[in-house]
Amino acid sequence: METDTVAIIGPQSSVTAHVISFVANELQVPLLSYSSTDPTLSSLQFPYFIMTSRNDLYQMAAIAEIVDYYGWREVIAIYGDDDYGRNGIAALSDKLAERRCKISYKAPLTPTATQQEITDLLVEVALTESRILVVHTFSSWGPVVFSVAQHLGMMGPGYVWIATNWLSTLLETDYLSSDTLDDIQGVLTLRMYTPDSELKRKFRSRWSNLTRGTTGYGLNPIGLSTYGLYAYDTVWLLARAINAFLDQGGNISFSTESRLAKLREGSLHLDAMNIFNGGELLRENILQANMTGVTGQLKFNPDGNLINPAYEVINVIGNGIRKIGYWTNYSGLSVVPPGTLYSNPPNRSSSSQNLYSVLWPGQTAQKPRGWVFPNNGRHLRIGVPNRVSYRDFVSQVPGTDMFTGYCIDVFTAAINLLPYAVPYKLIPYGDGINNPSCTELVRLITAGVYDAAIGDIAIITNRTRMADFTQPYIESGLVVVAPVKKMNSSAWSFLKPFTRQMWGVTALFFIIVGAVVWILEHRLNDDFRGPPRRQLITILWFSFSTWFFAHRENTISTLGRFVLIIWLFVVLIINSSYTASLTSILTVQQLTSPIKGIDSLISSKDPIGYQQGSFTRDYLINELGIHKSRLISLKMPEDYAKALKDGPHKGGVAAVVDERAYLELFLSNQCEFSIVGREFTKNGWGFAFPRDSPLAVDLSTAILKLSENGDLQRIHDKWLMRSACSSQGAKFEVDRLDLRSFWGLYLICGIACLLALFLYFLKMVRQFSRHYSSELDSSGRGSTSARLQTFLSFVDEKEQEVKSRSKRRQLEMASNRNESMDNYSSKRRHIESPPDGSPQASNEA
Repeated sequence: METDTVAIIGPQSSVTAHVISFVANELQVPLLSYSSTDPTLSSLQFPYFIMTSRNDLYQMAAIAEIVDYYGWREVIAIYGDDDYGRNGIAALSDKLAERRCKISYKAPLTPTATQQEITDLLVEVALTESRILVVHTFSSWGPVVFSVAQHLGMMGPGYVWIATNWLSTLLETDYLSSDTLDDIQGVLTLRMYTPDSELKRKFRSRWSNLTRGTTGYGLNPIGLSTYGLYAYDTVWLLARAINAFLDQGGNISFSTESRLAKLREGSLHLDAMNIFNGGELLRENILQANMTGVTGQLKFNPDGNLINPAYEVINVIGNGIRKIGYWTNYSGLSVVPPGTLYSNPPNRSSSSQNLYSVLWPGQTAQKPRGWVFPNNGRHLRIGVPNRVSYRDFVSQVPGTDMFTGYCIDVFTAAINLLPYAVPYKLIPYGDGINNPSCTELVRLITAGVYDAAIGDIAIITNRTRMADFTQPYIESGLVVVAPVKKMNSSAWSFLKPFTRQMWGVTALFFIIVGAVVWILEHRLNDDFRGPPRRQLITILWFSFSTWFFAHRENTISTLGRFVLIIWLFVVLIINSSYTASLTSILTVQQLTSPIKGIDSLISSKDPIGYQQGSFTRDYLINELGIHKSRLISLKMPEDYAKALKDGPHKGGVAAVVDERAYLELFLSNQCEFSIVGREFTKNGWGFAFPRDSPLAVDLSTAILKLSENGDLQRIHDKWLMRSACSSQGAKFEVDRLDLRSFWGLYLICGIACLLALFLYFLKMVRQFSRHYSSELDSSGRGSTSARLQTFLSFVDEKEQEVKSRSKRRQLEMASNRNESMDNYSSKRRHIESPPDGSPQASNEA
């Protein structure tokens, strides 16, 4: 750079690039590098540094997605302890955190690490929990890491090794011995993706011809890596940018820097360096380039990185490699080449993420679990609540460090189903005098005091924010227990099946249906005719007798039969429901309580009991708005019974709110109390572990197996099965039938009645018009009141009489018409005949 320089290609090392980039910025000389891929070499800090290959930020994103794809949560990072290694692992940590994964252990190695130092480091790694190892280093001592790992037995089943693209570069450019290949069997690595093209094939052919007979280090043929392809494109990229610079009238000129002139002393000759006056224009031409090279399309995004970053995911098998898929920043992991993906909309759904099968270290195709218990002699410290009450769930054996109970047996059975040993130690939490707070026990997991917590720990919202829980092994929501008393049958029990509203509507419909049937049958059926008193009695008798299907009056009209069929169906349903409800009332023991459930408890001002140390108190205060002065802490089941018996007027409580599991055990020998109302929360008990603990997932699977094979129920019956009180089968309150259950039937019946009446009315109007309209007009009684009075009389008449009278009227009208015609004919003949003696008569004579 002492000479006049317009651009620099290189360096190959990211560490060197950091230093030179500062100088390039001051001299405004573009610095193009195809191999310095440190994520921190950003265009913001170093605007004149231009990365002409893939940024390692994308490579770390690809590794994070691979880890997440296989369901692993923790990895170990082995890396070179320099800027390149540290910055790359920092980027990996960020990408893993985005997927709720993390680096559990960092193992740095100096760039000049010896084999012994590598051995010591890997021994420490072997004692940790995670078995997912990411190696981000140089190809100079990377193979030594695998050689030592092979010697230590760390390349066998259960381990996962992921190497960054230094390994794929080594496989492409160097000839590896059989021993080195044996050391890296099953390793996953990445390679920058370059699409296949005619230009690329021709270049590789020219490279082969050029290097034929030439050997590199170790007298091996000189291979061509992806970095070589990017180096070739970098030269062309710069050449085109300079050409565009000159076409735009750019002038290659330099100016001195006054600050450098003061640095004449020293061997670096810093005073000889000059500022390139056209550096900014040349840099803009480079970043605006859009060309197709042997690596594909070269175009920069606004961040100064090449567009469409993509990597091949490679599995080392035998003497070569096997491509198992691709990663792109566009659609994640896929077995489809990136070129095809870019033509479709991006798809990041979990179902679209795919890779081909992998042959893992140890020649196994089964996906490694990814973690083991640390082989460092340390046991899991598991906190167990030292309960005072309800010791059937969990209790410490006096004088020992052993625990018994339902929760302990479930945990032990689940642990025994795991395919690996779990060294653990149960540690009591609590003073043994008061029930401990399980929320505080869970918080101590986040503080590192315990590695896990087991026992009667309810899975609630604020606890899930602090730890991960297993699958619930028992359901236990909050319920209300209150004193109850038996309800004795009374002389009026037969009225209880229906509510007052139901009785009223039912009686009203009996009358309505009777009236409708009377209207439809009155003109046709003699059973529905007679004096008004008799007709009223007929209506009531007919309608109410249908309750027992004992009506003796027959229906003649079609509309009447239609209404009656609908009504009899309604009566059948109501009758059956009434019978079933009355049977239940008279045969099943009924219970009653002044507390109907949580709603009535909230609206009252009576004191409420809760279990000491339970989350119930916070829930009642924070979620239901109950004042804390109403809450009374109770420790033992005996305290529950005494407080409920005393009641709110004698210093006791109106009800106790607690989890169903506790209260069912309490009620097994307390028959004067019962659960009232519904269960107003839905939660269960589980075992707590640190966030993202793989043991929580495995134990959840084990608990599901216990449930499926019946062992969970057998453990429940062993500890919690008690002989229930006789009142436990009793019915709380009376389930009275109300109108809501039958309004549809009444609606159908009402519509049928209205429809029948409407059709009947149309029929009456039509008949009235035909039989009486002309008569009223001829008689001069055409007023509205007269017509209405006549119409009502017409409706009241029997239809047969109306038809007979109409027929007689028609016959009379016909007879009168005939007489008129006869009179008219005789008169006409009389007029037309001549008198006697007339000439006409003489002639006729």
